[in-house]
Amino acid sequence: MSGARTEGPDYRPQRVNILLITLDQFRGDCLSSAGHPLVQTPNLDALATEGVRLARHYSQATPCGPGRACLYTGTYQMNNRVVTNGTPLDARFDNVAHAGRRAGYVPTLFGYTDQAIDPRRATGPDDPRLSDYEEILPGFEAELDLRGDMTPWVDWLRGHGHEITGSIGRTLMTESRRPAEHSHAAFMTERAIDWLERQDGAAGPWFAHLSYLRPHPPYAAAGAWAERYDPAEVDLPIPALSPPLHPLHERAVATVPAPEDEAGVRRMRAQYYGMISEVDDQLGRLWAALRDAGAWEDTFIVVTADHGDQLGDHGLIEKMGWFEESHHIVGVVRDPRRPEAHGTAVDHFTENVDVFPTLCEAMGIEIPAQADGLPLTPFLAGEDPPWWREAAHWEYDWRDRFVGHVPVADWPWDRRLERHHLVVLRTETHGYVQFGNGSWLCFDLVADPTWRTTTEDPAVVLPLAQAMLTWRSEHSERTMTGIVLREGGVGRWPAPHPLDQVSPARASTSRR
Repeated sequence: MSGARTEGPDYRPQRVNILLITLDQFRGDCLSSAGHPLVQTPNLDALATEGVRLARHYSQATPCGPGRACLYTGTYQMNNRVVTNGTPLDARFDNVAHAGRRAGYVPTLFGYTDQAIDPRRATGPDDPRLSDYEEILPGFEAELDLRGDMTPWVDWLRGHGHEITGSIGRTLMTESRRPAEHSHAAFMTERAIDWLERQDGAAGPWFAHLSYLRPHPPYAAAGAWAERYDPAEVDLPIPALSPPLHPLHERAVATVPAPEDEAGVRRMRAQYYGMISEVDDQLGRLWAALRDAGAWEDTFIVVTADHGDQLGDHGLIEKMGWFEESHHIVGVVRDPRRPEAHGTAVDHFTENVDVFPTLCEAMGIEIPAQADGLPLTPFLAGEDPPWWREAAHWEYDWRDRFVGHVPVADWPWDRRLERHHLVVLRTETHGYVQFGNGSWLCFDLVADPTWRTTTEDPAVVLPLAQAMLTWRSEHSERTMTGIVLREGGVGRWPAPHPLDQVSPARASTSRR
């Protein structure tokens, strides 16, 4: 499909292909275009020069299931209530795949989405989907299903003469012993390119979601990428405070600690950087395939992650807590119809809940009322909206460590599990953390950007606490709150309305 761009004052862009890419556990600082001193990402950098890089882009929850629930539905965790891997995603929520179908696409998945089904939609108590948190988000057709034991990849490896034994974790851990062209990322890219080639001449545009596993642990890069970065040259992590500032951090250090020796930390970070560059290399193959197919100028691309990785910072690996390293993620968007913004970087706070409304506008459909995020469309047009948010927000819930210890007879009236939760408000100058048990932390990021220096100054803390209360009030669930039942039947608030005058951000979208 070509010739999407036209000229003239009545320009109405032709529908574009949609390519949504997630890179699992990809930290936002691990781009060479973001100034990383060592890791190289030439293909993501190239995309940024032909699109828009989101310099301060954040995931709204961890781990994978909660982070993806926010991404796919455009809602904060406080509304979608997916609090851990395995929490069902309520079937009442709209999502990117359903939206794609409304727009006339057939959303097609390569990889996985980690969304547990609503048990009310099960066929019965023996429905196998009730035993698996890795179910596919409703609305997607799985062209390549890489859930669980990743059978298609393992069979492919055996077909290439590799002896594969043991768990899938072991298969991933031994990627360094096999050629890079046989990696998990290479296999998925190859299958995606084969599919893209089959779309040539299709009746309409396509919608593909490529959900890459890497750079998710185990920390073992594929083939030669395992030797790409010398451990002696990698940067060392932010040291942990001793003692930790909060019991959650103390428990985390005991549960998911970073390697204790410097050599181990350096090896781990070198392997992670190798995985970063390997998946970037696979994206380069994908960009080339799009160009060869004549689809580059007709494809709207979003690259993001479900969350980041501590990578030894604060004494931790993986993802959790209030830590910025777990939530600051990669973000690049390319709209081929908006060349005026190509090569720019957005320094405003952007969030993964913005992806769903952005895709809705890219596909030319209404943004559902459930969406907590705002469309990134103004930035893609080279604008600087004065009404944009002034902080980023994320949540973390660790009740899964206690589920089963609250008597069933007391659930859901016993609220103790709700105390095992935190929410973060991250501004230009501070990081305010509110815990569900009433405790809090406030980090002075001007004095110390490593999130290790706190302040208890009421003149600083009180406005932040009030801002968080206001944020929660503004984003309470509102699917029905903009509707009134009166004479004449169902209706929405009439427009124009005085509220439009006080909130340009609301007036600029179709959320209300």
